Amino acid sequence: MIRLRYARAATALVALSLGAAACSSNSSSSSSSSGSIAASNTAPAPKVSGTLNGSGSTFQASFDQAVIEGFKKDQPGVAVTYSGGGSGKGKTDLQGGVDQFAGTDSLVKDADKSKYTNGLLYWPIVAAPITMSYNLSGVDKLILDAPTIAGIFQEQIKTWNDPAIGALNPGIKLPNTKITPVHRSDASGTNNNFSNYLKKAAPDAFTLTAGDTTNWPADEVAGNGNPGVASGIKQTSGAIGYVDFSDAKASGLVFASIKNKSGAVVAPSLDGTSAALSTATLSPDLTYSPLNADGATAYPIATPTWIITAQKYSDANTLAALKAFLTYIYGPGQGLASGVDFAKLPDSFVQQAKAQLIVLSAA
Repeated sequence: MIRLRYARAATALVALSLGAAACSSNSSSSSSSSGSIAASNTAPAPKVSGTLNGSGSTFQASFDQAVIEGFKKDQPGVAVTYSGGGSGKGKTDLQGGVDQFAGTDSLVKDADKSKYTNGLLYWPIVAAPITMSYNLSGVDKLILDAPTIAGIFQEQIKTWNDPAIGALNPGIKLPNTKITPVHRSDASGTNNNFSNYLKKAAPDAFTLTAGDTTNWPADEVAGNGNPGVASGIKQTSGAIGYVDFSDAKASGLVFASIKNKSGAVVAPSLDGTSAALSTATLSPDLTYSPLNADGATAYPIATPTWIITAQKYSDANTLAALKAFLTYIYGPGQGLASGVDFAKLPDSFVQQAKAQLIVLSAA
């Protein structure tokens, strides 16, 4: 699965390089004044050096690896690593100064903000669907809605031929197979978005806690990270779980279409995610939520993801390297998104994020 995800990242980088070459060819045929303007707009970024270590969200990991590889070509003097481990781990590592940045799909609790002694900044990077992936022999198409999903994960709906599932899937022969829900075992932004989607879309049906962790029934299968949930689904007949789009595709999983807020049935896709993002409002601190969005084409479990950083850094090289890395994400990095199964940000989001770069400063 890791090889597949890196292959997609490499393909995206090749495509970006070919596109750059094509642009170069076109600009050479323009007038001298146009060529001067193009040259000024594509001036190479100042070279910096330093080390950036990050951890956290597995949801965003394949995008992070793609931009890290691209960034290394642009800034060979900067060593960047990203180790995953879940959004909860990323938040804790950044608090403790273990890493210079973290990946998270969920927001920091108000009670924890004071633990970030050098300040806290959110940087939205991309978005993607959370899929409802399942393993059910003979069933390659399935429709679900929020109340039914809540019933499945609360173990009120226990077999695949339950009338609630059948009503959403007329004409599909559903077997009398036991449903095995698979959830996250670690503190997770994917869990946060999935559980908060159920809380928003099915408030009467979903009665468990919503957050980085949820009090799922103890007898369910649990997996570490999105890859762990994907593996649990793939290995268990009758299983269903929530997995990011990139990992679900890399694992060869089948996923359901979901009835959205407007009543339309929408399959997880980048277009459906972009439609959900188009209705979202970016707050001044660069946070937003596209969950259960309005619109007939919006995928209802479209999920945001952020890099979070301190506001102040005592090491000048670290500060310069971080600014260069974020600048790359909001430039060429957005062009890599679709190649690793993520939706790029709306242009207005990118401009607001770029404007925040000035806030990063020396301690």
